[in-house]
Formats: sequence, C-alpha cells, structure tokens
Amino acid sequence: MTQWDERAREAAESVRRLFGRRLLGMPLTHLARVDHPVRRPIFGPWNYWWQAHYIDALVDEVLREQTQGDPARARSARRLAHRTLVSIGMRNAGRFTNSYYDDMAWLLLAAHRLETQGGSAGPLPRATRAHAGRALRSTIERGETPDLGGGVFWNTAHDFKNLPATGPVALFRARVGDLDRAQALVDWAYAHLHDPTTGMFRDGIEIQPDGGTRLTPHVFTYNQGTVLGTLTELASRGRPDSAHRAADLVDALRTHLTTQTAGRLALRTHGDGDGGLFTGILVRYLALAARSPDLDSPTRATAAQLVRDNAHLLWDGRQSLSLPKALSMPFGHVTVFSPDPARPASETQPPGIPLELSSQLQAWTILEAAASLPE
Repeated sequence: MTQWDERAREAAESVRRLFGRRLLGMPLTHLARVDHPVRRPIFGPWNYWWQAHYIDALVDEVLREQTQGDPARARSARRLAHRTLVSIGMRNAGRFTNSYYDDMAWLLLAAHRLETQGGSAGPLPRATRAHAGRALRSTIERGETPDLGGGVFWNTAHDFKNLPATGPVALFRARVGDLDRAQALVDWAYAHLHDPTTGMFRDGIEIQPDGGTRLTPHVFTYNQGTVLGTLTELASRGRPDSAHRAADLVDALRTHLTTQTAGRLALRTHGDGDGGLFTGILVRYLALAARSPDLDSPTRATAAQLVRDNAHLLWDGRQSLSLPKALSMPFGHVTVFSPDPARPASETQPPGIPLELSSQLQAWTILEAAASLPE
C-alpha cells in the first residue's frame, strides 16, 4: 500500500465518521449530513448534488481497495454507495429528479459510474440504478435544446444555459458512447464560453427579460474539469482534436488557476458551501487526464503534478479533531482538511466553526485522485 492509499483511506474514514448517517435511522439507508456538528434540522438543506459526489468518492474507494487487495473494505464502500443512491430517492420525496439539470447530471454520472465500475450489490440496488438512470436521462433531455446555439439549460426555468449543466451532460454522453452529441456540447462551450486569451471557460449565457442575452464571465474550477474530462474521454475514443484541446486546457490551468505555495502549485478554490467542492471536481478529471495514454506525455505530467501538489498541500495542512465517544470507534479522532490547499486547516477550520461536507469531500476526492496515479 502506498502512502497515498493510506492517506485516501484516512480521508474516507474521517468523512464517513463525521457525516455518514442512516436516513431517519432507517436500516439499509445511508446519506451524508451536510455539516458537523449538525446545525440544521433534519429536513433542512441537504444538498442533493453533494450526495452525488459522495457516491463518486465511494466508488473511488471501491476501486482503490480492490486494487490493494482488501475485498472486505471494497464491499463495505460499495454497499454504502448503493444505499446512498437509494436514500437520495427516498429523501427527495420518492424521486430522483429535481428542477436543476446540473444536479441531475451529477447524479446520473455517479449512478452510471457505480453501475459500470462499482460492482453489483444485489437485485434491488440494480433495479434502483436502472430506475434512477431512466428518470434522470429522460428529464435531462428536456434541458438540452438548440436555443442559444446548443448547450444545456441550468434549470427548468430555461433562462440560463451554462457549463455547470452542459459539462457533466457532455461527459455522460461521451462515457455512454454518444460521441456526436458529446462533441456538439463541447463545441458549443468552445464557441460561446471559451476565452481564447486565457484558455479558460466562462460560466454561461443568461436570457434577459427583453429577450437579449448576457455572458456570465465567472471562471470556476469545476467547469474546466468537466470539459477536460469530456475531452479526455473523446480522445480515448479516437477523436485526436480532443487530445490537442485537452493539452491546451491543462497548460492554461497551470498558468491561470494556480499559485506557488510552499514550493507547490496550489489550485484556485472557491470558499465554502457549493464552492467547497469545485476544485475537488477539477482534480478528479486532472487525474483522469494524467492516467490517459491518449494524451501526450507533457500534458499527463502537468496534470499529475497538479493532482499531487494539491494532495500534498492538503495533507501537510491537515489537523486532527477529537470526537465524542459515540463517534470515535475505532479511533478517538478524525482528520480534518482545509477547503483551500494554500492554507492550513488550522486557519480555515478554527474550533467552534462547523465543518462542511463539501470541503471535506473535496479533500477526500483529491486524495483519492492522488492514490489513483501510478507511482
């Protein structure tokens, strides 16, 4: 077992111990609470799309533990991933869909990855995955329209097409072999949201009340990540232009979204709340690029450096948190990570301030990404 395997395992156990619970105490259910200690009522905000990334992290764990030859740990993570998917439908009033196409696209990606890489957990979870996939795919289709030249609407109001929705839908299309539609979504992003000066992608295009449009220029790390992930998938399926685009994007990320910190390249982050997950998503797809034999060696090396540098910074800046006895078995503490690799957890997570699932899940995702790279 490498040091990154050990570190990813510690992050996984810490996140579960802090946030993982049964839904209303019901057997065979599992969800991640959004904060620790809990400060919101049980039917307060629960952040549907964070749960999708929780499933993705559990699938990462399944794959890592299988590689390390620990089938018992792999089975445990697989079981929790399936229970989380079932519990999302229960918590979401008996359905898997909502009003946001980006939320649904993240869950569709996670459910598909659980289906294809996570392994089976019996006929009931298999039926649930199939039902979730059908419901999500048919609903997301309604947001993928020719308005504004293509792309995917953000929500059912259909007044904002953006990359947070278009990116994960494009990635899903590429993964299921719907290459022309994936290519069309990526081409739309390049035509409408790509900044040729920096190589970065802006957020989206709003439809104004008078029928005009407005570009929202924000640059978010996770948007770059889903484009990179889609380009990497397309390159693996014989589309060489995608490899060239991926190389340019990785170079742009290094140039425009990093700062030197303790001799390493720290990626930009986006604070707390939803933003606490954004850079973890980017790093997930940087690791995919780093492992891809279809990208050139310099691109793979740069992507791997960004993954490892941010994993190192998070690990070096970690702190230990003591837990009440009821939560402490088998250890009396958990490891807590900063939402910003450039700053230690002692600065960003002071005592008395609740921890958010998003930032701790981001750190877990980054450590799993580092563990997925060859030594």
